[in-house]
Amino acid sequence: MRTRFALVLLALVAPLLVAAPGTGSAVPKPGRLTIEVLSNRADLVSAGDVLLAVRLPQGVRAGQVRVTADGRDVTRRFAVRDDGRFLGLVTGLDLGRTVLRATAPGARADRAVVVNHPNAGPVFSGPQTEHYVCDGCDAAPTYDLLYRSTNPLSTELQPYDRLDPPSDVATTTTDEGVEVPFVVRREQGFQDRDRYTILTLFQPGRPWRAWSPQEQWNHKLLVTHGGGCGASYAPGNPPLADYSGTLEGVPGVTPSYVTALGLGFAVLSTALDNTGHNCSVALNAESVMMAKERIVERYGELRYTIGTGCSGGSIAQHTVANAYPGIYQGLITSCSYPDTFTAGAQFADYHLLRLYFEDPSRWGPGVVWLPTQMAQVEGHLSHLNAVVADEGLFKAALNPEHDCPGTTDPVAGDATTRYDSETNPTGVRCSVLDLLINQLGPRPESVWSEQEKAAGHGFGGIPFSNTGMLYGLSALQAGAITPAQFVDLNAKVGGLDVDSGLVPERIAGDPASIARAYRTGLINEADHLDEVAMINHGGPDPGIAHDYAHAFWTQERLQADQGHTDNRVMWFGPVPLIGDVTWANQALTAMDSWLAAIEADDSSRPLAEKVVTDRPETVTDRCVVGELADVCDVEELQVLQTRLSTPRQEAGGPVANDNVACALTPLDKAMFDGLLVPFTDEEWAALETIFADGVCDWTEPGLGQSAAETWLRYDAAGGGVVHGGRNLPGVPAHSATGVVAPAFLPMFRR
Repeated sequence: MRTRFALVLLALVAPLLVAAPGTGSAVPKPGRLTIEVLSNRADLVSAGDVLLAVRLPQGVRAGQVRVTADGRDVTRRFAVRDDGRFLGLVTGLDLGRTVLRATAPGARADRAVVVNHPNAGPVFSGPQTEHYVCDGCDAAPTYDLLYRSTNPLSTELQPYDRLDPPSDVATTTTDEGVEVPFVVRREQGFQDRDRYTILTLFQPGRPWRAWSPQEQWNHKLLVTHGGGCGASYAPGNPPLADYSGTLEGVPGVTPSYVTALGLGFAVLSTALDNTGHNCSVALNAESVMMAKERIVERYGELRYTIGTGCSGGSIAQHTVANAYPGIYQGLITSCSYPDTFTAGAQFADYHLLRLYFEDPSRWGPGVVWLPTQMAQVEGHLSHLNAVVADEGLFKAALNPEHDCPGTTDPVAGDATTRYDSETNPTGVRCSVLDLLINQLGPRPESVWSEQEKAAGHGFGGIPFSNTGMLYGLSALQAGAITPAQFVDLNAKVGGLDVDSGLVPERIAGDPASIARAYRTGLINEADHLDEVAMINHGGPDPGIAHDYAHAFWTQERLQADQGHTDNRVMWFGPVPLIGDVTWANQALTAMDSWLAAIEADDSSRPLAEKVVTDRPETVTDRCVVGELADVCDVEELQVLQTRLSTPRQEAGGPVANDNVACALTPLDKAMFDGLLVPFTDEEWAALETIFADGVCDWTEPGLGQSAAETWLRYDAAGGGVVHGGRNLPGVPAHSATGVVAPAFLPMFRR
């Protein structure tokens, strides 16, 4: 009886036992299948497909595995590939959630949830701009071939006819030693309602699959950008040139994208990552993320991604890397700016100062301004810089009535035609503030203009202020301008309304929009760049709004956040704006060596530490100025580097120029101690009237000033928009593992 009872008891408890370490006496727990989502974050996939790998536990054969998508058997999409992994591209996903399951006899099942979004977007950028016209957005991608000629004077790619191949096709040897004809396949298509281009070295007639790419591809990606800052309501063309939007290609110099292709890189460009076409960090990031997903699904997994670009191309890189960490691993910037809106505040000040300086009828009796004095107030060598910045950048970005792509001339009462403040206030506005309405939010009803009342909604919020600004303070203290000039300027400089028109009073901006500009990363405080490698190259600015000083703004912000700038290299040379015509290519190979060293570092050190310690000894600061070619002290050479100032800095603002709306403190005569010529009683009374609410207290953080939040989305859970964004949840487990090498995966986990 006791024996029979013992056997029954053992039969009951045996299934509950698991192997205990060192005992070997319990039944071993079955191994578990693991689903890896390779081509993107599982919650951000698009276009109805996703590349997956299923890791098999010991003892489970691939033929035993069954994979389903919401119960639909998709196992036939999988096979054991050349590298031994069980991998497949699952297609036909419905919009929204799909539950993927992997099962096998004798193994524990796994499940993963993917969330599919339309190929036309959005994914996380929120409700799309109205009145956007995209003919052909549903068309299938097209493919054609290009080649590089053996002619040494020919640096760009030329059309390649497969039926009649040219006789002057060059050959190239990739950085992995693969020699092939320099023939390139170009894929062109639409994502996110706009165009993208993918280029790769290609051997015609040979297959290419994500799990079996052609051997010449090194699994690295270069992303090219454009310049400027603008809004568009129709698709644009993806830019490829190194200095697009600022300088044309340099004759006789091979563009870095061609160099990259020859080394085995893939090259990507999206129209939405061109700030001149679309000045939205959310759309910049979304378009590159979607295109990278397509690359992983159609071409293969990526090791790392490098950005390159000038002016607006530097803005896109800096802001996307800071607000959406993981999209880029390395940045190559030139004609550099850290973001749009701190430079935008500088250019708004220029615009206001020009309206005063260039209209002598506004000057008070006895007040005369010399061009040199104007430049001192502006913080530059000449007034020309303000003219160029205003005409070429500020007006193109913030004038709601200018002719932006995709709009038609205003027709009174027709909301589908372009805005006119007098005849068509309900029309399509070409200001980037309206493009950025999801990020900045609309202006509150309490401050609506007559045009906003007519339209029935607030326009995009104004993300900067000039309340309390003492324009020309440093020039006054230096004796370069008189108290009379100082008072007259500050009494009459005024502010800007929602249409960027002059108003007599200073403006506080829209406080909620100012705070959102920081939160969304439109103002880049460099608070999430410690895991990114950066090379900046530039040269002196002759007065065309691209001071090397803007590169130092980023340095100052990195120093404030990190306590060092060791993950960024600064190159300064004699060629205006770019430093040296060969540096785009040199920076590419230098960045490649830097990222390869990080990729190979399998230590347990944090990624931010690896970025610093794995920088090759040859990748250092560089100053090429005559006899100084072999030495470089960035700090000591700032005069040569034309580290110039801004109207806000000349008004006492921070050298980082990251305060767009200052805190206020009462006006006090002690602020002006030591003036060679004191204020008269009348002048002081005028200042007290002008600054009745106070003057800037630059020792305090700016109003709304804060760190950026990372990986924001701008759609509400139940539909509609969340102005200023809401945080995405953490990255789903075993997700985005094919978008970057394992060493860089921590970037996605912020």
